[in-house]
Amino acid sequence: MKQLILSISITLFFTSCTSIKTYNNQITKLHSVKALHSDVNKVYKQLQRHHPHLYQFTSKKVLDFKFDSLKRNITQPMDSRMFYKQLAAVTKYIGQGHMSITPPRKRFTKKERKVLRGSKFDISNLDYEYLQGKLWVANARGKDTVLTGSEVLKINNETPQALIKKYKKLIASDGYNTTFHDRVVGHRFMSYYTKDKGRLDSISLTFKTPDSTFIKKYKRLLKTKTAKKTKIKKDSLSKLPKKTISKAEKKQNKAKKKALQEHRRKYGYIASRNEYTRNLNFIGKDSSIALLKIRGFSNGKYETFYAESFAKIDKRQSKALIIDLRNNFGGRLNEITHLYSYLTNKNFVMINPSEVNSRTPYLKLLMSNTTSLSTKLFTGLISPIILAQNLMRTSKKDGKLYYKFKSSKEMQPNLLHYRGPIYVLINGNSFSASSLLSTQLHANKRATLVGEETGGAYNGTVAGIYKIYQLPNTKLRARIGMMHLETPFKTSPDGYGVKPDVEILPTLQNRIDKVDPELEWVLKDIETKTKD
Repeated sequence: MKQLILSISITLFFTSCTSIKTYNNQITKLHSVKALHSDVNKVYKQLQRHHPHLYQFTSKKVLDFKFDSLKRNITQPMDSRMFYKQLAAVTKYIGQGHMSITPPRKRFTKKERKVLRGSKFDISNLDYEYLQGKLWVANARGKDTVLTGSEVLKINNETPQALIKKYKKLIASDGYNTTFHDRVVGHRFMSYYTKDKGRLDSISLTFKTPDSTFIKKYKRLLKTKTAKKTKIKKDSLSKLPKKTISKAEKKQNKAKKKALQEHRRKYGYIASRNEYTRNLNFIGKDSSIALLKIRGFSNGKYETFYAESFAKIDKRQSKALIIDLRNNFGGRLNEITHLYSYLTNKNFVMINPSEVNSRTPYLKLLMSNTTSLSTKLFTGLISPIILAQNLMRTSKKDGKLYYKFKSSKEMQPNLLHYRGPIYVLINGNSFSASSLLSTQLHANKRATLVGEETGGAYNGTVAGIYKIYQLPNTKLRARIGMMHLETPFKTSPDGYGVKPDVEILPTLQNRIDKVDPELEWVLKDIETKTKD
């Protein structure tokens, strides 16, 4: 039996290694024209099958032409990364920011992963902003804090302007919106750079500060084994007594650790950035203004956070509430529904039933070709439950299928709902769920929106759940939204974001002076109205 288990383990090990080698060869080799054409056909067929609003912004005739033109222009073999750039330049015309094409990544053996585990690449400590045609370090962590506010002149030997011009051709936003392009290309610059160049172990950046221009090289540092400690001679000096901790101290330390974990769950701690997803502060001359900064709606125990936050706001009788949704790319539908219940005094419906292309969208999702075999087997076992749930929530109306979320039901305002004036700060990176929330607040005239047009569309977006489909030859992955999410409110013309009541665009000088123009305008407006 032991020999059998050992034999199976060895077989699986070598099979895995062979599989990784085969996969890595597949994504780096030149694919034939026939194989590339086949992948174009495959991805378009998947989009037609699963995407409920495929032709909302680009007609079928035009989109058919673009996919056919792509195939006509592919006359020479190319590798997966080059094909990614060709394909993404076409799929962006679908006009749905949640739909994306991703190039394949190199796979590593277990031994390689062990070496890489715990490695550090300090380039990830930099956050960027694209402003007035230049790339800036908006924020820096760790040893690079001094770089905050510096301009990036070059990445290796290329200018960020040339790279950004190229990347904008691949970025899709909702509809015809352009604010998302300008914001996200800076915010996710290094992600686009990696997609373009592949995995990097070193990179050189040329920075410009008011005092100097210099080059800094970043290298991926592997975790090294700690040197063995030298033995100390057993003498009277080495025999120091160990510090003992009493039971009471152990209990106290355990309670502190538990309290910290609970705090981090509630506020949505992001370990890689050492910051929280949600923060509540009281600002102004007399700390009478509540400022709610929400970086996303994707992690943490939001119910507890909002319950405690609005209880504090109510206790302080805050004269105004500011909600900062800038650079908030969205997240959970349930969270924005829960938050909105604290912002209104009327019954409401957060979204309409979502249009879908199948009565069983969750089964389609779980049975994708990127889903693991174990997940598929488990899905098969519980498929009767998933099928029943899907069918109960799906209905047909006017020849279209609709899926009903919990947020599609009428909700009541929370007893602690805020009754005072609300201001919402938005920009081009306010996307997805944060745009849906902004639409509700704008349509119901419940808040004054300040900043720039959101990246997410006013009239909804295709998201909810995604089918991740891997193209068979090039191994590119297509993320396809399967549900059209929209609030009960519409605006015309279609294809644009939620526009602010007061448009304020930050300037380079604002960043140099460390001034927040949107927030400053709000504070002055509150002060003026309070005096009146």
